Amino acid sequence: MTEPPAQHPISTVGPGPVPADIPPDLRDPALYTNRELSWLAFNQRVIELAEDPAQPLLERAKFAAIFTSNLDEFFMIRVAGVHDQVDAGVEKRGADGRSPAEVLHEIQSRVDGLVARQSRVVDAQLRPELAEHGVRIISWSQATPKQRAELVERYRRQIFPVLTPLAVGLGRPFPYISNLSLSLAVLVRDPVGGATTFARVKVPKEMLPRFVEVKGEEETTTFVPLEEIIAANLESLFPGMEVLDTGVFRVTRDADFEVSDEADDLLQAVEAELRRRRFGEVVRVEVDARMPIALRDALTQALELEPRQLYAVEGLLDLEDLWQLVKLPGMSELRDVSWAPVTQPRLQGEDGKADVLGEMRRGDLLVHHPYDSFASSVERFVEQAVGDPDVLAIKMTMYRTGEESPLVPALIRASERGKQAVCMVELKARFDEQANIGWARVLEESGVHVVYGHPALKTHTKCILVVRREGDGVRHYVHVGTGNYNAKTARLYTDFGLFTCDPDLGADVADMFNVLTGFARPDDFRKVLVAPAHLREGLLDEIKATVAAKERGEEVRIRMKMNSLVDQRSIRALYRASQAGVPVDLNIRGICCLVPGVPGVSENIRVVSVVGRFLEHSRIYAFDRGEEQRVLIGSADLMPRNLDNRVELVAPVEDPVLRDDLLDALDRCLADDTTAWELDGECEWTRRERSASSPRSSQAELMERHATRAEVPVEE
Repeated sequence: MTEPPAQHPISTVGPGPVPADIPPDLRDPALYTNRELSWLAFNQRVIELAEDPAQPLLERAKFAAIFTSNLDEFFMIRVAGVHDQVDAGVEKRGADGRSPAEVLHEIQSRVDGLVARQSRVVDAQLRPELAEHGVRIISWSQATPKQRAELVERYRRQIFPVLTPLAVGLGRPFPYISNLSLSLAVLVRDPVGGATTFARVKVPKEMLPRFVEVKGEEETTTFVPLEEIIAANLESLFPGMEVLDTGVFRVTRDADFEVSDEADDLLQAVEAELRRRRFGEVVRVEVDARMPIALRDALTQALELEPRQLYAVEGLLDLEDLWQLVKLPGMSELRDVSWAPVTQPRLQGEDGKADVLGEMRRGDLLVHHPYDSFASSVERFVEQAVGDPDVLAIKMTMYRTGEESPLVPALIRASERGKQAVCMVELKARFDEQANIGWARVLEESGVHVVYGHPALKTHTKCILVVRREGDGVRHYVHVGTGNYNAKTARLYTDFGLFTCDPDLGADVADMFNVLTGFARPDDFRKVLVAPAHLREGLLDEIKATVAAKERGEEVRIRMKMNSLVDQRSIRALYRASQAGVPVDLNIRGICCLVPGVPGVSENIRVVSVVGRFLEHSRIYAFDRGEEQRVLIGSADLMPRNLDNRVELVAPVEDPVLRDDLLDALDRCLADDTTAWELDGECEWTRRERSASSPRSSQAELMERHATRAEVPVEE
């Protein structure tokens, strides 16, 4: 499929506006939002939840912590890449018309504003409100003499023994500072001779709690930040010296890496890159805004920083450590009402031991996590397959899995029982590389066939294939998911899973595994769309078919749910659908490079983002064309990396009842007015106003719906 030639711009050019009868240019930069700036808008929605007084207090603290961890990863991966472009002299402008240097400048400006908001909400709202509920974070200067004495004793016994001051001077080069570590910068002077030296002291929060508890008033839990305790006792680290200045700083390094397409041993290549990751280039240095100028200058010179790398922060650095307070025992009134996933009605067997394979033979099944239990569906599916003597093979993909995943031991048991057990382990799953290497070795040592995939592609698809002997042949039992096979995230992320015995879909998944483990390139698949070969074109064809149905006078609609929309060809196809009069509803959690509401281009497109208690993670692609309805789910977002550089699989859901379930969940998200934002034509996200009479919260509604449904007996 080729793109149409560029047309005329929509903006004003020359002496006057473009005539109305000239079609707009769908490549105009005004029609695209910058990917990095759109991501920052997503993280702004996270901090707005921390600011929201309608949220329970500890949930607000949780969102403040998530904001920091999100931003850290953004700098380690995305901003590092923009830095590399600037350093390499790249001036090519993106689809939005910005150069890398311009993007970097805007990132710094917006991050400064967002971090300032985070500091304000923590200092002006969360800390005072936590104190009202008996949890106080105080500074060293606010501690009473009795508390200081207790902290000094704690420092002497527990903190001082693990500190290592590192001075910089002749024969003492500036020390290596690990990624995301919190440190104290110190200027000390020798009273004899007056020589001044810069030193760094690492705050050992990997070994000690960031917030150190100290006795307070009755019914009050009081904490002092670890770095303040160290700063108040620096003379013990520099005996005989005069401490002139001190300040807190934190370094963020480039943590991305690439593995050569020519790598002979992928596991060895990934391990080598992981070792190099620790020494990535400095991308960002956060400093306490109160740090004295002389000390800041010494730090800047020592790290050879450019102004674009320095971020001054009012208030505490590294607020991801607020998780320590979020996880304090008790205080249930300050948290969301607890939620326990329920068992899908058709899987409610005795003692939780449902006959999943038998139910799949009766008809397709759909589960929606975290509303439906992962343990009684996906884990039970694999457990039953392992114990079934007629099961010949179990194959699965592993992108991110938990430290105590029961699926990996299940594959090992399958191998021990003589079944063919195959695991496609993605070694390049970012920040899970080390864990996946460990699982891969355990699996290989146990006789499981482990495949690492192609160095140039990440295997991101989520599939399990069970091959069972039945009669004189075999039957394929398949699970296709939108999320990882990770029991922990299955309680936190919203994801769908389809269980099916459909022969064509099963044959497609079997072919995909053969491609991953062998050496093949199938011309086409029967029902599924697989990236990088067919997925983009398949979805573009669905959009084109919907436009054609509209032109025939049929009732049409496009609905999509995904994490991110970046791919330019997909965006242009949606613009053309809007121009044809097709209503397009997009539920996008994170990045959206499409601009809705532009006259003549996207006035029929609506974009809604839900950011709430659970992380919206599922992907749904739905096309209504008169009497025909196509609904697909899978692992892929509409991003170039998913469509061109990953193995992804999207499968159709053909059972009308299951399709209705999927679209019901999507429509609830589109109607949400409690934790939903809407994107306008100025690329601004505005939080919807909650209805006073009948507010809609998609996640609350789905919890209630699944809890009610689980209590209703299934008719035989």
